[in-house]
Amino acid sequence: MFRGNRIFLACVYWAFVLYVFVPLILMVVMGFKDSKFIGFPIRSWTLDWYTGVFADAEVLSTFGYSLAIAVLATLVSVLVGTWIAVLLEGRRFAGRLAIFGLTVLPALVPGIISAIAFRIYARWLGIEPGMGAIVWAHAVHNVPFVALVVMARLSTLPRSQIEAARDLGADPLISFVRITLPYLVPAILGASIFCLLLSFDDFVRSFFLGGYDPTLPVLIFAKLRSGMSPEINAIATVALVLTAAIGIWAERFTRRLNKES
Repeated sequence: MFRGNRIFLACVYWAFVLYVFVPLILMVVMGFKDSKFIGFPIRSWTLDWYTGVFADAEVLSTFGYSLAIAVLATLVSVLVGTWIAVLLEGRRFAGRLAIFGLTVLPALVPGIISAIAFRIYARWLGIEPGMGAIVWAHAVHNVPFVALVVMARLSTLPRSQIEAARDLGADPLISFVRITLPYLVPAILGASIFCLLLSFDDFVRSFFLGGYDPTLPVLIFAKLRSGMSPEINAIATVALVLTAAIGIWAERFTRRLNKES
């Protein structure tokens, strides 16, 4: 590659990095501003907005509420998505393509349309807005990602291992528990973390299906109605740091599991 091309590609790369990270850096910096108004110049700095986040009972309870919804939605989506992946991968039967299409459909539908549809359907079923309705909508939206990740991992499983277990007398359930399931652990863990973050950050479905208790994105949206302030920047920064830390840890942990398996 010519030196000029390398310089051009390096410039494009760093321009993209600036495009992605500058807004996040500005958000973090504004959380340290000793003023109620967002903007430059910053004449004095303070940690009060960040300490206020951890002293605010409403914000902390909303964090816990959002985390509980994300964990429950992830558990449901992992169970359903893994079961569908095992059903579809490596099997040929009538209706397989239809089941696969219906499985990935929630990931293709725009969020606002999906949220409105869930709201109408929940009302028709008599499901009250609140935690149960949000968990249900998040789980349905997350199932395609679990199914696709697990199917990709399952396609690399050496069939000779299952055949060896069968030759040694293991029935299908035992061979699944002792051979297939341990092999799928890195994929299931990676998909779980992805679904957890996806559900924690979801706004549209949480807004349409939520009750009186807001999730964190809905709470931030409600605070935005009264105008931007460093308090919102501090809340968003704490959420960003937590989700980034979980994502980085999950990436390193799943990579280590992949090397060991």
